Amino acid sequence: MKSKKIASIVSIVVILALLIYGYKLYKDIFSENTKFTESEFFVHIPTDATYEEVKTIISPFIENMDRFEMVANKRSYPENVKSGRFLFKKGMSSFDLVKTLRQNVPVKLAFNNQERLENVAGRVGSQIEADSISLMKTFKDSTFLKENGLTEDDVISICIPNTYEFYWNTSAEKFRDKMIKEYRKFWNEERIAKAAKLGLTPIQATTLASIVHKETVKKDERPRVARVYLNRLKLEMPLQADPTVIFAKKKQLANFDTIIKRVYFNDLKINSPYNTYVYTGLPPGPIAMPDITAIEAVLNPEENDYLYFCASVTNFGYHEFATTLSQHAVNRKKYVDWLNKQVLEKQTLEQQASDK
Repeated sequence: MKSKKIASIVSIVVILALLIYGYKLYKDIFSENTKFTESEFFVHIPTDATYEEVKTIISPFIENMDRFEMVANKRSYPENVKSGRFLFKKGMSSFDLVKTLRQNVPVKLAFNNQERLENVAGRVGSQIEADSISLMKTFKDSTFLKENGLTEDDVISICIPNTYEFYWNTSAEKFRDKMIKEYRKFWNEERIAKAAKLGLTPIQATTLASIVHKETVKKDERPRVARVYLNRLKLEMPLQADPTVIFAKKKQLANFDTIIKRVYFNDLKINSPYNTYVYTGLPPGPIAMPDITAIEAVLNPEENDYLYFCASVTNFGYHEFATTLSQHAVNRKKYVDWLNKQVLEKQTLEQQASDK
């Protein structure tokens, strides 16, 4: 009888011990194990990171590393570290943390209106693991350029403005290869045929689109501007596009951050293949990344005989167009007179302010 009581007590003690152990184990696995104030943020694990390196990266955000490591070991995480971008949320348990470190969250990467490849590389390099230097090197790789019929001047053409989805741990090569794939998808048979009908290759169409893009922000005016330049190309007239002069000047200054609001007579003499006042035909490559509306404007230009245009003083943001030089001279005089008037009024106001 006595032995049965002892056995019963031992059983109760064992059960209690198991319950206590089970509760502690459950708590270690599923209770909150974070120590940051933000509701959520992303943790980035570099390519080829070791488990020890992961622990160093996440330790500032973990309340109890022993509990985390216990779960990580049980779930074989140390042998299966993944690189990428992982979402940490306040209140996550050790189980949740290990689970989220296996769920690489893509980056939605958008870019447009970038003036040069360097700007593209800088923007992209700030959002994925590959930095701007490795991206530039990859895009300018001589083998890649040769295989795809590109040059350092026109390789920016393959970057079609859009929103893309990439994993953070994307390499420079994978990003570049994605861009050339998207470029080929964009330049389908229909678009290539439209460009060919105009006497242009896709690269030339993109280069012209970059000029149109810079000439006018008004999307509904771009097909008209595109036709002016196509008319000039057909007649072998210089394009005489001010945005190309600005690009040439910035290139000459080796400073693309400078803001140039006005083109002066001496600027028109800059000896650069990008200066379409000096050289006929298209420049060596795009002077910016044109958006898709500008490319479509080149491929679907308005039918007109215009050869000239200048800024309108009655419909601001738009332009006045002309078929003859004499008509253009009248439109240009209106603009110059208006511009001089603005300068005079500004000087008068500044003088009045200084006299007070």
